[in-house]
Amino acid sequence: MKLLHIDSSPLQANSVSRQLTERTVAQWVATHPGTTVEHLDLAVDAPNHLSLDSLGFKLGTAATTDIQRKENEISERLVSQFLAADVIVVGAPMYNFSVPTQLKAWIDRIAQAGRTFTYTEKGPKGLAGGKTVIVASTRGGMYSTNPALAHLDHQESYLKTVFGFLGITDIRFVRAEGIAMGEAAKATALSAADVTIKALTAVPANESSATLAA
Repeated sequence: MKLLHIDSSPLQANSVSRQLTERTVAQWVATHPGTTVEHLDLAVDAPNHLSLDSLGFKLGTAATTDIQRKENEISERLVSQFLAADVIVVGAPMYNFSVPTQLKAWIDRIAQAGRTFTYTEKGPKGLAGGKTVIVASTRGGMYSTNPALAHLDHQESYLKTVFGFLGITDIRFVRAEGIAMGEAAKATALSAADVTIKALTAVPANESSATLAA
């Protein structure tokens, strides 16, 4: 089993999402011996945002310059790495109600027609099914339990939508929210996240939503 460990926070040692991905990966490996891990740090090695030079894989055009060839190589490396993974653990802090731009740039590279999704006469169809995604979601405020703020969540909702669009049905969330609301709230959030990590990593990969909810 191959696990792809992705971090996107630039805060390094001060990042709560990095703490959660590290704990999640360690617990997964302990629970599922034989798992191999590859780490992708998007704060250190982020792909460029899409541009005219990097859109060849979306437009179906061949590279004609060295820059275009380099950008195509980056896109191919990232989508191949993603497709090779059985489990993907993603660190996704909430930035301005959404995800960090580094993570969005990675998603833009792996969302490739013909590789991770396709269009059919019945509409779009994901081609990257059979994977498990575990998202380490961190928020400064409380969104999941506050109806007044729930509509501002374009972080977890976006990730669930985009991974679902790629055909992935086993999407799990380890959440720590309220981490900017004082040390006591942060400690409570991290403690709750640890309980969730143990529960979610105990479930085998590629399970249905019904199994996870049971």
